[in-house]
Amino acid sequence: MIVEDDKTIANITADSLAKWRFNPILTNDFSKIDLEFIEKKPHLVLLDINLPDFDGFYWCKKIRETSNVPIIFISSRNTNMDMVMAMNMGGDDFVSKPYSMEVLVAKISALLRRTYNYVEMGPETLEHNGLFLNLQNGTAKFNDEIIDLSKNEYQLLQYLMRQTGKIVSREKLLRELWEDEHFVDDNTLTVNINRVRKKNCTCRTA
Repeated sequence: MIVEDDKTIANITADSLAKWRFNPILTNDFSKIDLEFIEKKPHLVLLDINLPDFDGFYWCKKIRETSNVPIIFISSRNTNMDMVMAMNMGGDDFVSKPYSMEVLVAKISALLRRTYNYVEMGPETLEHNGLFLNLQNGTAKFNDEIIDLSKNEYQLLQYLMRQTGKIVSREKLLRELWEDEHFVDDNTLTVNINRVRKKNCTCRTA
């Protein structure tokens, strides 16, 4: 969830995070950040300090009343006092503007790894609940058993593991696995999902 009133910065950040396979949520009503947070249930919040109505410190405190979700402050206000205030209000990290997307993504990934039961083990392996997916050879491993995957099964499992904790629609899966889902029979997706499930891989679809 991106809480940034500068639309240019917000849109650039959202577009960049989407390329890294995150699902950014842009905030529009800055008078009801806490209500939107409860409604959207984001896994992490990027929070600016200078905002309309109330500043980021206020909204961080409000979020902390109901949730321990990771919060990264992103602000041009980068004095020591601002950083201390951010941490004291419940922030987990602080990134100064202008920021490098690579640095921001690294901080986001680190916080997600520490907070949730999801681990991305470098560029070669994904892990969730004891299931390991090797990104180099396209195989999975669970309970020390090697699971061979077809190309579609591998792509399906990789996408779902990167979306841990979220319900993924069939339409998104079709677009992810095939460039133009209009030319793919929906039964093809069902067959691939069933095959992955039979190989002891848990998938959640809607």
